[in-house]
Amino acid sequence: MILSDERILEEMDKGTIKIEPYDRESLGSNSYDVHLGKWLATYVDTVLDAKKHNKIEYFEIPEEGFVLLPQHFYLGATDEYTESHAHVPFLEGKSSTGRLGIDIHATAGKGDVGFCGNWTLEISCKQPVRIYKGMPIGQLIYFPVDGEVQVKYNNKTNAKYSGQPNKPIESMMWKNSF
Repeated sequence: MILSDERILEEMDKGTIKIEPYDRESLGSNSYDVHLGKWLATYVDTVLDAKKHNKIEYFEIPEEGFVLLPQHFYLGATDEYTESHAHVPFLEGKSSTGRLGIDIHATAGKGDVGFCGNWTLEISCKQPVRIYKGMPIGQLIYFPVDGEVQVKYNNKTNAKYSGQPNKPIESMMWKNSF
């Protein structure tokens, strides 16, 4: 079951969902539109290693926009800081974004109860496309949880992405034991 707009507003009033900045125009019937923040990042190395800390370089999207190129991988972040203390948030692309050939996540569309931070976007495109900071980039939908959550994400000692800032965060796979 997905939360409706009315239920999202109720949960925001209760403090179990937080969205900052919040704009009523971005609230859909059962989702909230999130916007592209001003920072993008790319990996420094062309070959990434899952067992090492792969460095990224940040750059700001200029006022005239930035052209994404196919065969390149970009990390972005939502302008919105979100918290979800009783629901599972899912980040999905908007159909308008998809129709421009932009994918905003490769695998990481689901958050956890207790996620607090800006969302890092895993951006790729099918053909060159100009993007702009502040453009609608995706939508959050919220699912209720069946049962009690023993440890929320923001309380886990091994939560690698808790409190993400308004800049993209690189993969922390290297922190896993394998």
